[in-house]
Amino acid sequence: MNMPVRKPELVVVGASAGGVEALLALFEGLPAGYGLPLVVVLHLPDGRESLLADLFARRLALRVKEAQDKEALQPGTLYFAAPGYHLCIEADRSFSYSREEPVHFSRPSIDYLFESAADAYGAKVMGILLTGANQDGAAGLYTIKQRGGVTVVQDPQEAQVATMPEAALALHQPDYILTLRGILALLAELDSRPC
Repeated sequence: MNMPVRKPELVVVGASAGGVEALLALFEGLPAGYGLPLVVVLHLPDGRESLLADLFARRLALRVKEAQDKEALQPGTLYFAAPGYHLCIEADRSFSYSREEPVHFSRPSIDYLFESAADAYGAKVMGILLTGANQDGAAGLYTIKQRGGVTVVQDPQEAQVATMPEAALALHQPDYILTLRGILALLAELDSRPC
């Protein structure tokens, strides 16, 4: 596998249908000392409290939490977006939430996270798009690519629902099309590099 030349400062991940299983498979292999911040939007029903951070914290060695408004991103932490709000990364590398209209029927929207990450981090962000049943995330991943960031799409043949990876592939050729095992290997290899 050809690895990117530079180590990113942020990894953003989007998933929908089949996403819980995919994210567990991906993150269970990362060690407690993993250094990069990871920010995830997983489509959730609006108006319900999310138990994702609790579920993943019990299963992973990583520090896991729900992102808080105005909170500064910290290395070595896996953040989940809260339900019912778009999660944005600001230029000062803190989180903010918004109640703007849903994107592709989704709030939080993967596109919203990815586009704000591209604005804040430019070429120093890596975007990963996993299994899902709609087109959310495809345009945002393309924005990351346009700003010089690294783009990764889960192999549609492995995805539980291939619609989301296929929508991304219809828009651009990502840097990597990988299985979950391949994405895990990429994340682990990047973290082991010096900045």
